[in-house]
Amino acid sequence: MKKVKPAVITCIVLIAVFILLTGCSEATDPLIPSSTDAAKTLPPVDMPDGGHLSSTTREDMGRYKGEKYQACRIAVAKGDKAKIAEVIDYCDKLLTKAPDNGELYYIKAMAYSQLGDIDNAMAAVIEAVDNGAAFERFLAGPRNMFAPLTGSKKFRDYAASYNIELIHGPMLGDVTASSVKIWVRTAHQTPVAVRYSQSDDMTGGALSKAIKTDTDADFTAVVNLAGLESNTVYYYQMVIDGKAVSLDRKLSFTTAPARAGPARFQVAFGGGSNIKPQYEYMWDTILSYHPVAMLQLGDNTYFNIPDVTEHQQYFFYRRHCRPEYKRMIASVPIYAIWDDHDFGGNDSIGTGDKLSPYWKHEIVLPQFRYNFNNPYYGGENKNPGCWFDFSIGDVDFFMLDGRYYRTDPQKPDPSMLGAAQLDWLLDKLKVSKATFKIIASPVPWAFGAKAGKQRSATFGSVPGAQDTWEGFPAEREKIFAFLEDNRIEGVYLISADRHRSDAWLIERPNGYDLYEANTSHLTKKSTHRKMPNAIFSILGKPAFGLLTIDTTLADPQITYDVMKIDGAKSATLMVKLSQLKYADQSQAPTGKAHR
Repeated sequence: MKKVKPAVITCIVLIAVFILLTGCSEATDPLIPSSTDAAKTLPPVDMPDGGHLSSTTREDMGRYKGEKYQACRIAVAKGDKAKIAEVIDYCDKLLTKAPDNGELYYIKAMAYSQLGDIDNAMAAVIEAVDNGAAFERFLAGPRNMFAPLTGSKKFRDYAASYNIELIHGPMLGDVTASSVKIWVRTAHQTPVAVRYSQSDDMTGGALSKAIKTDTDADFTAVVNLAGLESNTVYYYQMVIDGKAVSLDRKLSFTTAPARAGPARFQVAFGGGSNIKPQYEYMWDTILSYHPVAMLQLGDNTYFNIPDVTEHQQYFFYRRHCRPEYKRMIASVPIYAIWDDHDFGGNDSIGTGDKLSPYWKHEIVLPQFRYNFNNPYYGGENKNPGCWFDFSIGDVDFFMLDGRYYRTDPQKPDPSMLGAAQLDWLLDKLKVSKATFKIIASPVPWAFGAKAGKQRSATFGSVPGAQDTWEGFPAEREKIFAFLEDNRIEGVYLISADRHRSDAWLIERPNGYDLYEANTSHLTKKSTHRKMPNAIFSILGKPAFGLLTIDTTLADPQITYDVMKIDGAKSATLMVKLSQLKYADQSQAPTGKAHR
């Protein structure tokens, strides 16, 4: 089984490219050249073969005309100082056009660190921080890339003035009526605890048991608070190594409504959140609605290269250091699954083998786990993956993994979920007594949601529309027929992947019609065309989906609003429980699009 060589891990040439090349028509950072220009400028490199992932040359990637994948790759040097020097020169060239771009200085600091040039590395650190890069970026790493620098006396003296131990988080997750989990990442292995109270001045509260952040889990820890009251606001404070962490805001969370009782609440969701500084305020917009949960449905980052750990760390760490994202995850519980770009590349296929390609269980899944705070991850060691379920009040959510066990849709009997996950989903649906059962897929359920024939990162595959459930019709039918055979009511579908916001009606001749809410342009403008057969199909500014779920009504309902990054509502669709029952054959949508 193929491993990533230590030499590859140790000496990465930074990417003028990590950020610079994750955009095409819209640059990730201002004044960054197009990916086509960058492809011509970067030194030639080889990408390790990722098992089932094709070893794609830059020329092959260039065939994706107009796509971000033309040159979005990591440059790996095996002790080649000349290549590292080329990256420094490239950053300097870009800095003549964007002299206040802190990210370019961050890359230079990493490159100089790899060269052992501590003086120039420190100069780049100071320039990066002065131009907006968060200092904790250098503590987070990738640590092995910055080790020569961070181990130096000059850096330690500089870092002492910041005195930062909490690097990432806190992040809320797995909130129930009586408990919550709180995730953090620290600079060193150290004890962390949480002080919490129903009073905003923290009087009359309690202190959790301290646990140490785990070096084997990338210096993260998850503190579990139990014995809480339902539907109640709690204020909290991180305590690290016995000292309370002072932040610029009060931290709070709200426990879920009681499991059996009716409730009204809002859940935000969406995908497509590659890092674009000009759109990172999306997270503050979502926070302003105070949803009880944020569902990140894939393409949460766009690393696209699954077999280099540091490449993924770079993207995760950069997002976790964004102040807007920090504010949201500290107050809104996060539930996340992946899609292609944060799994294995465009339209990638994981294969039905749980251990092949090696990178999905040795690199991608661990990095995902170290950066999110889900209730659990698939079938854990027996059947790894990122699927899970959770409940909010009288609503059950089922979050699907559409990549880990996916087989080629252009071959016989394809599967998106794999046998173990499919059995899990059907078993969970059958025993659910919830009023609504929301099934979240990383890709659209409706046929006709995707057009065109994009090339896949998986060698020899051009799935196009078949990357969605349209490529897995038998498996989709098995799920939908199971609902009908078992008279399971109240099922509502959500999804991501398409860079726009849609609503769909999936007609079912032997049961109630199914409604789907789809959106995947959280931090990017729409790049995919409207679909004429959707109930509505909305393009334009970055957007998220907002579900208002009300089970207090005589006829409970879910209202799906498409909310733009500036807070404007651009479309809405309301579906009542009576429309999701076998006794009521009325299928007409009660809402309409507002364009």
